[in-house]
Amino acid sequence: MRKLLIIGLSVVMMLALTGTVFARGQVEDGDMRIAYIARAQGDSFAAWLANAVVEEVETYDGVSVTVFDGQSRNELIADHIENAIVNQFDLILLQPLDSVAQVAPVREAIAAGLHVVTVNNMINDPTVPAIDADPIEQAAGNAELAVTQVPQNANVVVLMGPSGNMHSDQRRVGWQQYFFDERPDVTILDEQIAHWNKEEAMAIMEDWIQTYPQIDAVISMNDNMAAGAIEALIDAQGEENLPYVYGVDGTAEAALLIRDGLMTSTTLQSAYELAEVSVQLSYDILTGAVQVDYQTDREPVMIGAPLIIQDNAEEFIEMHRRAGNLR
Repeated sequence: MRKLLIIGLSVVMMLALTGTVFARGQVEDGDMRIAYIARAQGDSFAAWLANAVVEEVETYDGVSVTVFDGQSRNELIADHIENAIVNQFDLILLQPLDSVAQVAPVREAIAAGLHVVTVNNMINDPTVPAIDADPIEQAAGNAELAVTQVPQNANVVVLMGPSGNMHSDQRRVGWQQYFFDERPDVTILDEQIAHWNKEEAMAIMEDWIQTYPQIDAVISMNDNMAAGAIEALIDAQGEENLPYVYGVDGTAEAALLIRDGLMTSTTLQSAYELAEVSVQLSYDILTGAVQVDYQTDREPVMIGAPLIIQDNAEEFIEMHRRAGNLR
């Protein structure tokens, strides 16, 4: 059974040290039902994470998971949470889209007696257990590299995730701190929201290509949007002399683009590790090994963000190949 035992134990110890005491009864083995709500299965990272969660749950006896697609719509995510309540799931494992909008539906689920854990983002309620990665750290790895790569007096464009999404907003904070503040010579031509979506990013990039004669770098808050921008650039000018393109996630597609010299770098947030730790925590909560009261603030459990560049891209391609994401 594949588990990160060391991380799992640290999760238990950390939550215990926060003084959490939870009055809900534990669920009997063989009867544990998890509703996994993905922010949008059309987002390559969200799809990777959903698949990883399903695979991880399969390593546990007596646990089942049902995946719901939020389709990047807050109202649909709220409907899925309500559905989990009505259908008496034991725990909701939520990949939040909007850190504010998901608070009220989550509190309704907790009031109805369900457990809730968030993964790959947090909601604005620090009492809800969360497994995440530090978005500022994710940006910093790319940004520090960009400081040395992007030419003087460069023109750059920025692709953002959904408005109100903590990961998108905080990655932008990281880029400001570690790149733009260090490089006041750089001009931001435009910033646009592409909702983590490849097709939206491609359309925006096509407009930018028509509007701006010189674009030296594309700074994207995720890999899916970066891949869309690269596709538009290749369609317009071929594969030679592409601008620097930076992303976040470490998807299989991004690793291949980096290996082939079409994308500059990304930082990995491993869906495998997020799934492993979040499912372990969910299981521990359901079995009573971890006690949670949803009243006491707690620190999120954070995973790392290694930098992927052309020199080490093959290592991460092999990671995806072993997991079945690449043939």
